[in-house]
Amino acid sequence: MSKTRDNHYVAQWYQQGFFEEGRSSFHYLDLHPQVTNLPSGKSFTAKHKFISPTSRCFYVTDLYTTFFGEEINDEIERRLFGPIDDWGSMAVRAFIGNDVDEWRRHFQQFFEYMDAQKFRTPKGLAWLKKHYPRLAQNELMREMQGIRRMNCTLWSEGVREIISAENSDVKFIVTDHPVTVYNYAAGPDNDLCRDANEPDIAWKATQTLFPLSKDFCLVLTNLEYANDPEGASPLEKRTFARNFRTSMVRTDAFVRSRHLAAADVTRINFVLKSRAHRYIAAGREEWLYPENSVSESWSDLRSVLLPSKDGQWRFGGEMYARMESGEVYYQDQYGRTEKPRDFLKKTIDEKSLKSDDVCGCGSGKKYKKCCQGKAPHLRPSWAELSIRERNLALSRGITNILGLDKGREWLDVRRDLTDDQVARVYSLYEGLWPHETDILGLLPKPDGTARALYTGLIDPRTIPEFAIGTCLYFDEVLIENPFLHPGSVKQEFSPVHHPAKFRQEFLKSAFLFICLMPLIEDGVVNLVPDPCNFNYHLRDQMMGLAKERVDRRDMLPEPDARTKWLMAEGFKRSMLAMPESIRRSELKKVFPNLNQAEIEGLLAHQVHLRENDPFATIDDDPVQPGEEGGFYQAIKMAPNFEMSLYLARATGAFILTDSSYRWRELLSSQTRHLGVALSNASSLCATIDRAAHHFVWDSTAVTNMRRDGKLSDYRELMNDIYCYALSADERAKRGKLDAQLGARYAAVNKASQKTIRKAGPRLTRGQMKCVIPSGGLNHNNVSRMLLTSGAEHYLDSVPMAFFIETTNPSAYQQDLL
Repeated sequence: MSKTRDNHYVAQWYQQGFFEEGRSSFHYLDLHPQVTNLPSGKSFTAKHKFISPTSRCFYVTDLYTTFFGEEINDEIERRLFGPIDDWGSMAVRAFIGNDVDEWRRHFQQFFEYMDAQKFRTPKGLAWLKKHYPRLAQNELMREMQGIRRMNCTLWSEGVREIISAENSDVKFIVTDHPVTVYNYAAGPDNDLCRDANEPDIAWKATQTLFPLSKDFCLVLTNLEYANDPEGASPLEKRTFARNFRTSMVRTDAFVRSRHLAAADVTRINFVLKSRAHRYIAAGREEWLYPENSVSESWSDLRSVLLPSKDGQWRFGGEMYARMESGEVYYQDQYGRTEKPRDFLKKTIDEKSLKSDDVCGCGSGKKYKKCCQGKAPHLRPSWAELSIRERNLALSRGITNILGLDKGREWLDVRRDLTDDQVARVYSLYEGLWPHETDILGLLPKPDGTARALYTGLIDPRTIPEFAIGTCLYFDEVLIENPFLHPGSVKQEFSPVHHPAKFRQEFLKSAFLFICLMPLIEDGVVNLVPDPCNFNYHLRDQMMGLAKERVDRRDMLPEPDARTKWLMAEGFKRSMLAMPESIRRSELKKVFPNLNQAEIEGLLAHQVHLRENDPFATIDDDPVQPGEEGGFYQAIKMAPNFEMSLYLARATGAFILTDSSYRWRELLSSQTRHLGVALSNASSLCATIDRAAHHFVWDSTAVTNMRRDGKLSDYRELMNDIYCYALSADERAKRGKLDAQLGARYAAVNKASQKTIRKAGPRLTRGQMKCVIPSGGLNHNNVSRMLLTSGAEHYLDSVPMAFFIETTNPSAYQQDLL
């Protein structure tokens, strides 16, 4: 079977809708004709204007072709775009017509076709490639399919207007990028629109134009801008701008009352031509030059694109729907399924802040050392309680609910813990972190700060070993919040509805949270909730990609000694949590020769073990047998590989881990050149690898040392190393600077270790390994996750990573024995 290699990125059936009556060809214009330079020094420009049939318009050879060695594959053209064009043609024709039933029938397919059309053009593919460090042709085709339907929800929730040129002597033109994006605050010469760049669909004043035929053009406008064109900030994201989510809209709501005069059609054609990549086509030659008739500025052109007020009342508003189960579904005008929580909002007048005032972002730092002078896109949100402020609120809630503010000790908490207390704390956590939280808006941004993202075992027995101590080495450390979000699981697994099953896990999470509070208060540690709690598409995407990665391996690696130790501890705790009757029966089975007194002695010893376990409840029968009994127990290593890279790139962080398993994954993500990972700082990394390090266990001690300025020179050096890692690829590796940083590190670390050893006996001795690879650490899957989740400003790759391991690995082995 012959292969289809001439790929029409604008379908021929679509082009035919723009022909003049009785014609079967276009007037065709090349906006950037090829220039050929001759050996003589002369040059000539290729023909830039000609008449052409659809067979010669808007195609590129091998645009979608994939190659496997010498084998040529055209399945994307045949099996992907073939069906899309089939049902897309029916959907477009449905909206050219006036049959409302046809609109409803083809509504979803129409927007899916639009989304595919936006990314399948040379400009769309070039835009996609800009969001990845590097993509070969086969990878580009895979990623194009991975982001399909990205814009459908945002488009469908806007004001939808179909304007007509039926009464005009000028008709709409067709371009090589038919799904056109316009924002009055971002003209063609703006950096936001250069080359393949485009204003974000989610920005309030961004409008999407899609000519359906020579007589009809669809204009999609974000609701906030349509309702308040003067008050809406044009380059600010619309409310609840989240891709890939379920939303309820009226499929019959289209404004179709406007019939444009020739001058207005020409203005729209000017916008279409300005956003074209290279080629445009029209039924008449004079329509190819709308700029000859348009005198308005780019921003003034918005007047013709603002939707008619007639019929706009059908968009927005609150919706309620009763389901067959009796539940009522609620949705507001922006697609949110719960009402905003006013207690999470805040209003700060930045003009009134002085340099020494606490910063409005909620970091706890002084304004002059935080957001002052920082570009808005590099700041976390000032309109909501920050991550730190929510953690402080949760801390106050835990303290109050458990009675720790009344002098109660941890032993009292364990002895008197109730289901109501567990449920109230988890309810508070859910209240502070609603499902529709814009977590990307709250996270720190890539602002040049050398912050570390910790990935590893989130457990109160392992976090003190290294993670707390690293707060002396790094300015800021991000750690995933230990609490399970009740809204992220089904009701039958929720700690709010089944608190008895979560007592043990609650104690672990609460204990770790309390241990870290001194560092949280000072803004040194930020306990960040899992972004997947607020974006189910991101969660499904992450889990699917992780499964693909794991499936490629023959077998999972053996857990390290620390993980095995935690597993053994968990098993022991689960056995000690059994009712006495079951423990007595098991002891008799295992030790049939023991007499009654010996059995009683072992039972008493088990009670003693449970009382001395800080994460076990002191209860006669903490676990009930049967189907409704049992309890939840987890070993949490987070974030996972994909989410670690995702968060590090989104926040401008480098990665820190004490997990050998995660370290192997990170090493595999180093950018490779001809299959080899090259270091940007081999001398520095070797110096760090050889150096001895000590880690303080106590968060209060670490906090006090930081307040006293201890190890400030080490943290300053880490900032310099981070900046070097960020810029090394752009300025090329500098061996001299690498060696200088290595020598400086050896001297600073030697003095720092002397200071740390004076902190007391609660120290862990370890070694720290470092990689600063050329091109950083990255994975295409993570680039896709960032792109589809709406992240705007992030690093191209993670600049460096650190691995900490104990110098006495046998300690865990001994505990296991």
